[in-house]
Amino acid sequence: MQGRLSAWLVKHGLVHRSLGFDYQGIETLQIKPEDWHSIAVILYVYGYNYLRSQCAYDVAPGGLLASVYHLTRIEYGIDQPEEVCIKVFTPRKSPIIPSVFWVWKSADFQERESYDMLGIYYHNHPRLKRILMPESWIGWPLRKDYISPNFYEIQDAH
Repeated sequence: MQGRLSAWLVKHGLVHRSLGFDYQGIETLQIKPEDWHSIAVILYVYGYNYLRSQCAYDVAPGGLLASVYHLTRIEYGIDQPEEVCIKVFTPRKSPIIPSVFWVWKSADFQERESYDMLGIYYHNHPRLKRILMPESWIGWPLRKDYISPNFYEIQDAH
């Protein structure tokens, strides 16, 4: 099922994939990493002037990583602003996604946290470094294949 924004993107020849709607009726789109920066600028110009949140997750052990952006179109006098959810999937072997820091400044700490926890490299981010874990930390703690250092599983003792 195609939503309003998806139809607009198709009309203007912008490559994406509609993922339908979430439980609140918010349209969800998938954008390729190589297209994300230009489409982010287009969405900002189109009116999506507020990045409500950015997060990331590990889709499956050994599988793709996803960076998720919740955008809102804030306008004066509108009670129910238009929202969209954008998902950008990237392979875990080389997880690189263009940063949208220069489009929405609020992406700063959110992209840094996604980098710190999952190892997604946000290309052209001005301060991409660990924000929660110490710089000396090895690995990406929220990846499903992450093994905690010095972790020993407690065995049943008989």
